[in-house]
Amino acid sequence: MASGTQDLERFVRKALERGSSKEEVKVALTSAGWTVEQVRSALSGFADVPFTLPVPRPRPYLSAREAFLYLVLFTTLYLSAYHLGSLLFNLINRAFPDPASFTTSSADSMRWSIASIIVAFPIFIGMSLKIGAELTRHPEKRLSGVRRWLTYLTLFVAAVVLLCDVITLVDHALGGELSVRFALKVGVAAKISVAVFGYYLWDLRRDERDA
Repeated sequence: MASGTQDLERFVRKALERGSSKEEVKVALTSAGWTVEQVRSALSGFADVPFTLPVPRPRPYLSAREAFLYLVLFTTLYLSAYHLGSLLFNLINRAFPDPASFTTSSADSMRWSIASIIVAFPIFIGMSLKIGAELTRHPEKRLSGVRRWLTYLTLFVAAVVLLCDVITLVDHALGGELSVRFALKVGVAAKISVAVFGYYLWDLRRDERDA
């Protein structure tokens, strides 16, 4: 796979050196069986600037600092989303109590969720602003490997939560156990997962377009 990528990059470089336009190179490569994404990735490695030779663009690289920033960003996102859901679940339990289940830990659970949101969410916002400013100054970092991996992981987690949410809803509906309390909890989980999935899918597409 790596050898094929290197062959593609060498071909693109030589074609551009001989005066072929990017559109001509794209048509030739897609006709030969390369995917549009592979061709776009190879062509995006060269800047559209007037020069006698193809000018390579700066390539994203992985640094310990970058990994740290993204790990903190996504960890605080997960904590914020989870504890927001937990807090809303407890509020629903209080608004629609179930006589069959009695627990004394609701107040402790709510307090822990509120504390987690108060600490994690501002950090998430701060990290988002910091990383956003860096991406504005260095657009090539939008294709960072750690950023893309963690974004796709977040999409996967959100999709799994949404899928399990729908399955649980259908199961309870078929069993005739669909209550207001349960429906509200399903709605909370669905809205949080859809919001996270929708935002990061849009962000990923914007990264690919802008980069």
